[in-house]
Amino acid sequence: MAPLGRPIEEPTPLSFGRVTLRAVQRGDAEPLRRLLQRNRGWLQRWEATHPSGQGVVPGSVSMRPTVRLLRRQLRAGSGVPFAVLYDGEVVGQLSVSELSGGALQSAQIGYWVSEHVAGRGIAPTAVALAIDYLFDELRLHRVEICIRPENAASLRVVEKLGLRYEGRRDAYIHIDGAWRDHECYVVTRGDAAGGMLRRVG
Repeated sequence: MAPLGRPIEEPTPLSFGRVTLRAVQRGDAEPLRRLLQRNRGWLQRWEATHPSGQGVVPGSVSMRPTVRLLRRQLRAGSGVPFAVLYDGEVVGQLSVSELSGGALQSAQIGYWVSEHVAGRGIAPTAVALAIDYLFDELRLHRVEICIRPENAASLRVVEKLGLRYEGRRDAYIHIDGAWRDHECYVVTRGDAAGGMLRRVG
């Protein structure tokens, strides 16, 4: 059964200003691969790795199998994969994962944006759009974002949106070849009355 006890319909595109979130499509595979390849120096420090040391370098192989997997997760209701667009161009990804129903009703968000469009407010807008979708459409109670303490750019996103700091998770996720600490930031539906987009400015 789907984690929320019900299927998740493919979300309609979500837009604010020049930023759009839409469900990842098969045609996104090559644009995403090129972005991951071009952004090695920008993204490598923050990317999940397998503790065995095995795995491919992001952007070095076709993204088609990954996109198929993400689409299956959406159909199964276990995740919501988004492409991030700026002026209609794919510039990154935002993934909703760790969906939980029952008494928890929560999810986690992870995201990245290409270096060539960094600093334009794209990530805060995309995250705000996603949180509003999770609260308004999926009726979740809680959303978490976990960030490495060294990742100043991502920390600015959650600070701009006013997420609540809950504490550090030691050796939480295997990132860039080692188990890394993460800072946990949270927002609940009650915290976000009026929607998150109003915090973007």
